[in-house]
Amino acid sequence: MSSTRAPLLAASRVAVVGAGISGLAAAYRLRTLLGPTAEIVLVDGSRRLGGAVRTVELGGVALDVGAEAFLIRRPEALRLVTELGLGGQLRYPTPVTPTVRAGGRTVPLPPRTVLGLPAAAADVAGLLSAPAVARVAAEPTTALCWEPGQDAAVGMLLRERAGDELVERLVDPLLGGVYAGRADALGLRATLPGVAAALDRGAGSLLAAASAVLSPGLPASGAPSPPAFGTLRDGLSVVVDALVAAAAVRLRLGLPVRELVRTPEGWRLVLGSAGQTEHLDADAVLLAVPAPALRRLLADPLPLASAAAGRVEVASCAVVGLALPLAAAQALPKASGVLVAASEPLSVKAFTFSGRKWAHARSAEVLLIRASLGRHGEARMLQRDDAELLDAVRADLAALTGITARPVATVVARWGGGLPQYAPGHLDAVAALEREVAAAAGLAVAGATLHGVGLPACIATADAAARRIAEYLTGVPAPAAAHGGTIGA
Repeated sequence: MSSTRAPLLAASRVAVVGAGISGLAAAYRLRTLLGPTAEIVLVDGSRRLGGAVRTVELGGVALDVGAEAFLIRRPEALRLVTELGLGGQLRYPTPVTPTVRAGGRTVPLPPRTVLGLPAAAADVAGLLSAPAVARVAAEPTTALCWEPGQDAAVGMLLRERAGDELVERLVDPLLGGVYAGRADALGLRATLPGVAAALDRGAGSLLAAASAVLSPGLPASGAPSPPAFGTLRDGLSVVVDALVAAAAVRLRLGLPVRELVRTPEGWRLVLGSAGQTEHLDADAVLLAVPAPALRRLLADPLPLASAAAGRVEVASCAVVGLALPLAAAQALPKASGVLVAASEPLSVKAFTFSGRKWAHARSAEVLLIRASLGRHGEARMLQRDDAELLDAVRADLAALTGITARPVATVVARWGGGLPQYAPGHLDAVAALEREVAAAAGLAVAGATLHGVGLPACIATADAAARRIAEYLTGVPAPAAAHGGTIGA
């Protein structure tokens, strides 16, 4: 980031736009770096903090109806939880495993794949038909034309080399669960970076690339696999509360940001409705908003960055929570949940059997189940009202499990336009966006639009953006992220 500011403005004002996990983590990191004298103003058009992190009480039990957990193998979320003093709340999934519904059958989800891409055909033999398994087995015998640095749509590449069934029955449901997108429209380099890197290094097939990714993480023979995910006992919203308290921000909620303007002294935000606007001047601005908002706010000061943000499409989804009578648990499969292929005649894309997946979500009175709906291009699905969504979820649950019990409590959470679609060339678009922003003094960006949609990835971008702003304001390079302590994230 270019810097023309004199070192250390003790009473600097920083505006953070976006009160999701990225904006909150950035505000917190700014506080630890700039100290108590800096004014940090957090602005969001919504009146609710947390963005896609939301915990509700359903049937007397905490249920996350946005982000549900975070990857453990990426350190950022775990470090932040520990730094905030929430380590005692950390919980891991039970040993039960997930299933997938495809081809009219519900079978265990193959455990050894990279988002559905196996290292060997035998790993998917229980899910695919015999001809499809043979097609996967033949993939390493087909010459692979791959240039280091190139990108391709995951689904298209796998269909060509390993057949349609692998994509439709496994890869597409898994990618749909993460991105609410379709495998044929998502880029390999952004969604399966380890596979792309292995191909760049010379792996001769997709299966060989998957094997290269999976092998380093294998536990010793007979050793239990470490947990892949973690969450918090009282729900992930406790992280939101802790970040807000520790960041000591001035909240400006319910105020949409209409415009971002560069001024001789720094930056100006134009806030409010068209008929009633106000200005907020700041020495620096950190934008932690979805791609459409980035495109709009950057259009005037940084048109090339705006164009890059405009290349990122977004998807909407919904989560429906059900608290069922405990007697229904007798009919529930011994699984943590089920992913649903798009070709199945069902509305949902996944069920999480929360009371089976998380020991802390078990109750003596109710059984918690969480349903996810919505993929990119399925806007009509989410145009149903809450009652219609609930009816669709209950019908799908009955079709998959036989459970028809009426819920004792329900919740519907809608997430409009919150999931970026990482199309082929996504990393090039992000590089262009970040290059333009880096040249604008006192401006930084963070969030799921950039380098990953999970909590650890969002926290990593927030930490990096906060350090860039702190370095600009103080003239002193911010300390690198550590494994703990006051400064490290």
